[in-house]
Amino acid sequence: MVRAYFEPGAELYLGSRDCLASAGRVVAGARAAGVPVVVTRVEYAPGGADGGLFYRKVGALRHFDRGAPGGLGDFMPEIAPADGDLVLTKQYASAFFGTSLAATLAARRIDTLVICGVSTSGCVRATAVDAVSSGFVPIVVREAVGDRDPRPHEASLFDLEAKYAEVWDEARVLAVLQQVPITDANGR
Repeated sequence: MVRAYFEPGAELYLGSRDCLASAGRVVAGARAAGVPVVVTRVEYAPGGADGGLFYRKVGALRHFDRGAPGGLGDFMPEIAPADGDLVLTKQYASAFFGTSLAATLAARRIDTLVICGVSTSGCVRATAVDAVSSGFVPIVVREAVGDRDPRPHEASLFDLEAKYAEVWDEARVLAVLQQVPITDANGR
């Protein structure tokens, strides 16, 4: 969740900050419970040399080139990484593709993901599908995901819940997080 999606006038602007506020509350709840937080960022070599067809199809991805002016790739304060959070850099929609996410989760014996982010029809959906395909339980937080158009947003949530993920309301996620026993990085 970076400025490109929440700054009025930006090519990727969503038109609302509601999902960002919800994601901020979920991230705060996870940190308070001692649940690991993973934040993804998109970054490309200048000119998109590592972005392939995805980069060529979605012209607005040029704003995520390393060193691109304007700061549209900067994290929003509500979800900005804190000390101890894992920050993964990716070039494609899924947080799993081309990253160490699956290995990191397996090494920490984590089997469930709580997913917040944008866009529902893009990165959220791709991450949830790859999560379930990799043996993890993805939980998508309904209020903490968003898209530029309500039609693909709602269709994606419907499809995710039907086949690939659990779709939970923010209140349920926060209630479960409050019940999680606090542990250290080694599970103690």
